[in-house]
Amino acid sequence: MRPSLFALIAALLLAMPGLAQTENTSQPSPRQAEVIDPMAPRAARDVTLEEFLWIARPLIVFADSPADPRVREQLQMLADRPDVLAERDVVIIVDTDPSEETALRRALRPRGFSLVIVQKDGRVGLRRPSPRDVREIVRGIDNFALRQEEMQIGQ
Repeated sequence: MRPSLFALIAALLLAMPGLAQTENTSQPSPRQAEVIDPMAPRAARDVTLEEFLWIARPLIVFADSPADPRVREQLQMLADRPDVLAERDVVIIVDTDPSEETALRRALRPRGFSLVIVQKDGRVGLRRPSPRDVREIVRGIDNFALRQEEMQIGQ
């Protein structure tokens, strides 16, 4: 009789952590609340290039107005293939208000619409005056020396 009582108590003790986890499923944990979609465009006023140094490749879409149709076109093209951008550690940033004079605008000095990709080492890798499809962006990134090293290490 004692062995079965022990087994019952052990089973109850093992099940208790599972029960505790199911009780509070309506509220997200702090870790869940902090999850940010890496492909969601970020506002330029909220970031600096230094925070991405050696971590990610900022892809910045500049324009003189949020109403510029090229901004919408570029963001749509990026949204169509987020997986290949995420594989290359791309972070999308949008700056459509020249009056704010963000750190990104001061550093990169865009004129009108501009697509700029900054390499992980902080240097500008690609600058284009019009929207580009993801295939062209990926080809450009894959030609960066640091990306070439990453691909060799990954093989």
